Amino acid sequence: MSAIQITVFGRVQGVGFRYTTKRLADDLSIYGSVQNNFDDSVTIKASSSDNTQLEKFIQKVKNSPTPAGKVTDYKETPLTNYMPTAFTVIY
Repeated sequence: MSAIQITVFGRVQGVGFRYTTKRLADDLSIYGSVQNNFDDSVTIKASSSDNTQLEKFIQKVKNSPTPAGKVTDYKETPLTNYMPTAFTVIY
């Protein structure tokens, strides 16, 4: 099982970014969470047993899963011992 935390910056709040990220995660069988941060960034934790699906997910997040959003920068951090059983939107 591989897991990563991605923090994305840009136009990522108020554009449906969390909801489209959840839909993308559900389509690719990715587990984890997505949440807005106070600094207008969004943090995504993602886990999958299929590295190919996880890489697809990461690439689509970097390109913004919503047409109204725009990712201008991102930070990736590997996660250890992170094994969620669903993908959730944190409010």
